[in-house]
Amino acid sequence: MAFSGHAVACVRSVGTLLAVVALVAGCRRDSSSKPAVPKAAKPVSLFTDVTDEVLPTFIHETGRQDQFFYPEIMGAGVAVLDYDNDGALDIYLIDGGFHGDDDQTENTIRNRLYRRNPSGAYDDVTDASGLGDTGYGMGCAAGDIDNDGDVDVFVTNYGPDALYRNNGDGTFTDISKSGGISDDAWGASACFADFDGDGFLDLFVTNYLAYAARDWKECQDQRGDPDYCGPSVFDGAADILYRNNADGTFADVSSPSGIAAAAARRGLGVVCRDFTGDARPDVFVANDGEVNQLWVNRRDGTFADEGFARGLAVNATGRTEAGMGVAVGDVDGDGDTDLFMTHLWKESNTLYTDLGGSVFEDTTDAAGLAPASIPLTGFGTAMIDIEHDGDLDILLVNGRVFRDEPTPGVRLEPFWSFYAERNLVFENDGRARFSDISDRAGTFASMIEVSRALVPADLDGDGDLDLVVTNCGGRARVYRNDAAKRGHWLMVRAIDPALGRDVIGAVVTVKAGGRSFTREVTRSSSYLAAGPAQVHFGLGDTSSVDSISVRWPDGTEDAMTAPPVDRKHAVLKGTGGKHE
Repeated sequence: MAFSGHAVACVRSVGTLLAVVALVAGCRRDSSSKPAVPKAAKPVSLFTDVTDEVLPTFIHETGRQDQFFYPEIMGAGVAVLDYDNDGALDIYLIDGGFHGDDDQTENTIRNRLYRRNPSGAYDDVTDASGLGDTGYGMGCAAGDIDNDGDVDVFVTNYGPDALYRNNGDGTFTDISKSGGISDDAWGASACFADFDGDGFLDLFVTNYLAYAARDWKECQDQRGDPDYCGPSVFDGAADILYRNNADGTFADVSSPSGIAAAAARRGLGVVCRDFTGDARPDVFVANDGEVNQLWVNRRDGTFADEGFARGLAVNATGRTEAGMGVAVGDVDGDGDTDLFMTHLWKESNTLYTDLGGSVFEDTTDAAGLAPASIPLTGFGTAMIDIEHDGDLDILLVNGRVFRDEPTPGVRLEPFWSFYAERNLVFENDGRARFSDISDRAGTFASMIEVSRALVPADLDGDGDLDLVVTNCGGRARVYRNDAAKRGHWLMVRAIDPALGRDVIGAVVTVKAGGRSFTREVTRSSSYLAAGPAQVHFGLGDTSSVDSISVRWPDGTEDAMTAPPVDRKHAVLKGTGGKHE
């Protein structure tokens, strides 16, 4: 079952939250949600494509013409969220649209919201929800901006971005203009975080290129045929930081914060989290073909770019790479956060390991992650424990941005076949050494498409992480996790009753079997994507847990002792970890 069913319906009071926790803690793994792994000589695939069974057909519309309009090849994003607080995770898919020679023409293509129903399938509720944004869509962010207990949605577009307030009744209202959202650049990834510690979520938005359709330039592929231009042909666009005014509006504080003082770069991926351990969120921006930025929060409303000082700006050879997707997690089990980035073909993807003190080193080669990635172009990525063996594996989705010979086995229309590639899965041996196990991943890795966003989430409520993948010019897909499990699991929410919501930036630590596992609550990572706030732990073969503790952004802590395994738990701020 999912998080407490309708018990989460109106998370607006301490009493309701306590009831949620009591029910959440009692959730057991529902073995009826999918069949047991059969005993067979041939191992079961890690993931099974269940798109036809659960998700109505959604094909990303690029409005493709013969002019190779650059935004066509970069989308599209996705959010996995519980928009109606019924305990089941829903899916919001970002669409592109039609475009003219000069600027956007009126767009009749809309983003789509799909609600998970009790049968496990998804219903299209776009019309009723009001979330059918018609901008030329790129990505999205999710977070409760007004502390009313339901999740709001921000959409990045090629053109004006959009902010939607959740009305708490299954509908959304576009508050972009009244809310102070004024950026009309080419938006990419975005994230919500409470940068100033006032209890309200602020917003960081990466912008990609200073690009207009009228700036079209003629570019060619290796054979001299027309193709999309590379990013170096265009200037970058400045990123934006919005402060939440706590009254339903946002203020652009890019200049006073120092964000606007930096040269405009080509931002794509972003993650907001505390990299420096001072209980305030920082911002990492993956830039395309330029140095990456780590904006360190100075706790006075300003930020300093410490990307070079902390080893994240360039790779081990001192070169910039084409940063697209970002994943964070503790891959070596030492208690701090490592970072993985996806890149262009002929470049390897890059793993940056925290050496201690928030100083990072490129350990890609030692981790065994380079060879498989060099021929491919990576976008969305995630670190998850696929088999519950106690360490984080790495998944990523691929798709070219330049034409090349079609990959054998591709089944797309001729145009998109030149850009399609397979996806990858790397298994962690527990010491941050990885093996390519894509041949065990089923159609997640064998399906050859132009993949972009990737979000892991427990869609069916059985305690492991399934996958949602978007494809440029193609169908969005859902993959069920069917991996044979090697151990137990926990899933944890960190909730502040005073705020009525999950606390982005809370740090959850689980101690079990002589080991310590740490995750930070964040909805941002991957590429153009947003995920749910709950954190997931694979525990290995230990059958008992010593404690779950939460360190809140204000430095206080709460702990829950001896929680049962294979359950979903919630810890409430100020309760000492008690369920009720």
